[in-house]
Amino acid sequence: MPTCNWRYEPYFFFEYTMMTPSPPQLSSPKTNSKGNNSSKLAIRIVVPSAIAIFLTIAFWFLCFWRKKSKTKKFDYVDDENPSTEYLQFNFGIVSAATDNFSEANRLGEGGFGSVYKGTLSDSWQEIAVKRLSKNSGQGEQEFKNEITLVAKLQHRNLVKLVGFSLTGEEKLLIYEFMPSGSLDQFLFDPIKRAHLDWDRRYRIIGGVARGLVYLHEESRLKIIHRDLKASNILLDIDMNPKIADFGMARLFVLDQTQASTIRIVGTHGYMAPEYIMHGKFSVKSDVFSFGVLVLEILSGHRNSSFQGSDIARNLLSYAWRLWKNGSAIELLDPTLKDRCSRSEAMKCIHVALLCVQENVADRPTMRTVVQMLNNSVISHDSPSLPGFFAGSTRHTEPPSTLSLGYSEEQVNVRSNPITEAVSWSVNEISVTELYPR
Repeated sequence: MPTCNWRYEPYFFFEYTMMTPSPPQLSSPKTNSKGNNSSKLAIRIVVPSAIAIFLTIAFWFLCFWRKKSKTKKFDYVDDENPSTEYLQFNFGIVSAATDNFSEANRLGEGGFGSVYKGTLSDSWQEIAVKRLSKNSGQGEQEFKNEITLVAKLQHRNLVKLVGFSLTGEEKLLIYEFMPSGSLDQFLFDPIKRAHLDWDRRYRIIGGVARGLVYLHEESRLKIIHRDLKASNILLDIDMNPKIADFGMARLFVLDQTQASTIRIVGTHGYMAPEYIMHGKFSVKSDVFSFGVLVLEILSGHRNSSFQGSDIARNLLSYAWRLWKNGSAIELLDPTLKDRCSRSEAMKCIHVALLCVQENVADRPTMRTVVQMLNNSVISHDSPSLPGFFAGSTRHTEPPSTLSLGYSEEQVNVRSNPITEAVSWSVNEISVTELYPR
C-alpha cells in the first residue's frame, strides 16, 4: 500500500540562507537572481509535499469510508460472531469455481433457485452453491436468515456454511459439498433405494432427531426449522444425515414456546395442521414434520403418493390404519422386509405416529424422541389420530385445501379470517372430499 515518509532536521535540506528584506538595488543583480532561484526551489519542494500529504489523507479517508459502508451494508452480522463478516466471497471467485454456473455443474433445482457444485481454486475445497433466483420467494430477509443462523450453528447433523456472496441482485449461499446428495434422491428412486438398508435408514432417523434437538434446545439459539423434508436432508460420503436449508427458519427467545404468522411458508404434506389452519408454529411443528419424514423413510413412499388412491388419503392415514389393525410392519419398504430389526422398525413406526398426532400437546419433544429411539423398551404411550386423518373430528373447521394437495413446491398463503370465524358441522357418517377450485 502507499506510504509516506516524514523527515525532520534542525537545518535546511537545501542551500538557502534567510535574508532580511532590503530595498531592491540595481547594482546587485546576482543577489536577486540567487533569491529567485531559492524561492523557486522552495516552491518545487513544498508544493509536491503538500500535494502528497493531501493525497495520503484523502486515500486513508476513502479507505475508512469504504470500511464503514461495508459494515453498514452487513449490519445483520451478529456482533457475537464477527467472523461471519469474513465469510463473504467475491462473486467472480464463486463463478469461476462453478465454471460460470454451467449446466454440467448443476446439482438440482430448489424452491428458491438452483444449486451448483464447485471447487475453490485456492484450497481445492468442493462446495455447493445455492444461487437464489431473482424472482424467487426468498428475498433479502430469508437470505439474512440463513447467514446469521447457520453461521452460528455447529453440529455434526447440520450442514456447514462455508460463506456467502451478495453482489447486486446476485445472492449466493456456499455450503460444504455433500457427495451423496439429498435423501429424497435415494429414498424415492426405485433403484437407488436399495442402497438404504435398515442400518442406514435407522442411522438417518437418529441423526435428524439429534440435529433437531440441537436446534430446539442445545444451541445458544432456539430455532424452528419450518421446512423439514426429505430434500432438505443431505447425506455425506458415509450416508450420515445433515439438515440443510434454513431460509424459512424462525428464531425464538429463550422462554418462547409458540408464535403465529399470516404468511404460511413450507412444503405441502410436511406442515402441521395448526400451522396451516391458524398460522401457529412451535417446536411441535418441526416434530410433526419429523414424524412425516420418518414414515417416508420407513415406507419409501412420499406422503403425497396416496393422493387419489382407494387405499388412503395420505401416508399418515395409511400408517394409522395399519397400526390399528395390528399390521403396522406392512408399512415397511419391501426392500427392508426380513432384512431389518423388527423391534426397531416397530419402535420407529410408533415414534412417528406419536409425532404426527393432531393434538399439539400430545406430540413428544425431540429430546423425548431421541430417548425413545435409544431405549430398547418401546414407549407405552398410545398414539391418537394423526393430523389430516379422514375420520378426525377434533377441528371445528374443514381442512384447508393445502392439506389435500401434497406437492413438493413451496407455498405462500394467508389465513382467511372469515373462514376461521365460521363454525363448521362435522358429518361423522360419510366422508366429504374437498378439492381446490
